[in-house]
Amino acid sequence: MEYINDITINEAVIHILDNNSDEPILNEYTLDLNEEIYKFLYKHIQKNLADEELKYALFNKERNIVKDLSQEFLNGENNFLEISKELARQLFILMRSKGNIPSCDLVLASISTEYGPLLGIIKMDYTKNYVHTIEFIENKIGINIVPQFTGLPTSGQRIQKCAFIKPIREENTFDLMVIDKVNKGSNNEEYGSNYFIASYLGCTVFDNERDMTKNFINSAEKWTRVNLKENAEAQENVRSTLKKKLREEEEIDVKEVAEELFKNQNDAKENFVNYLVEQGGSEKISVDKEWIEKKFNRVRLKIDKDIDLYINNETYHDNSKFEIIRNGDGTINMVIKHVSNYVEK
Repeated sequence: MEYINDITINEAVIHILDNNSDEPILNEYTLDLNEEIYKFLYKHIQKNLADEELKYALFNKERNIVKDLSQEFLNGENNFLEISKELARQLFILMRSKGNIPSCDLVLASISTEYGPLLGIIKMDYTKNYVHTIEFIENKIGINIVPQFTGLPTSGQRIQKCAFIKPIREENTFDLMVIDKVNKGSNNEEYGSNYFIASYLGCTVFDNERDMTKNFINSAEKWTRVNLKENAEAQENVRSTLKKKLREEEEIDVKEVAEELFKNQNDAKENFVNYLVEQGGSEKISVDKEWIEKKFNRVRLKIDKDIDLYINNETYHDNSKFEIIRNGDGTINMVIKHVSNYVEK
């Protein structure tokens, strides 16, 4: 997976898309990227590009205005401000036709990265903030608190929908990166059944290496919890074996893993392979090594529902500090050794 670390914002603009208006309010000027505004946008873009829900996508073959306009800009055939206004108009038309898509400010950004240029489209749904109001009532001061519904998400809040579009080239494995989240508790109609990906961007999402690696780990863990529920020794063997393979190998073959784990236990082998292939859709998994390093940097253990342990990876594999001892009856002992200091929290 392409992990983007070098980000430069060249230009940015913001447009207002309010469902209560008949027309979008389109900016005639790009933003003044002073230090504060640049930092605000940079943090959002950086956070979105690092979000684990960021997906790869390919534009569909059918003609699409977002695809055409973005490529005009990325290929130097049209200017940023004019492209941004038309992209905002297209989303506003969609919002009005659906009738249930939240109002927002739409931020567009021209971005340079170590992998080349990107056109960022960030839908900033309004957040509810509170401000004080001051009134003079019979020569006395009255101060109240009132809600505001047009606040922008802070840099610490998550963006629900955004896209980062690349120049389309034959050698590309993907055309754009997309985040398309639905708020918990929201019904499908509120966010209009995939409107951002299908109707606005006109693209198809597919799993990248991180998605496949993450899904493999989660599926293997679910299978282990269900099928080896009362056998901590077998659970530990599955987890440690999978971690070792994920660290050492570029590609995981599910059948080979099952053979190593279960050898002559044919039912367990078949069950394991069938479940993981059903969940992931493939017998071979391309491993995202960078994600694995971050994922395995710390180990969290929930032990018999009563004990939580957080251990960094180095300590977990250092037998002078921490050791797992198999008792031979399906149980294990976890031993923390040579403790010289501890605090209670």
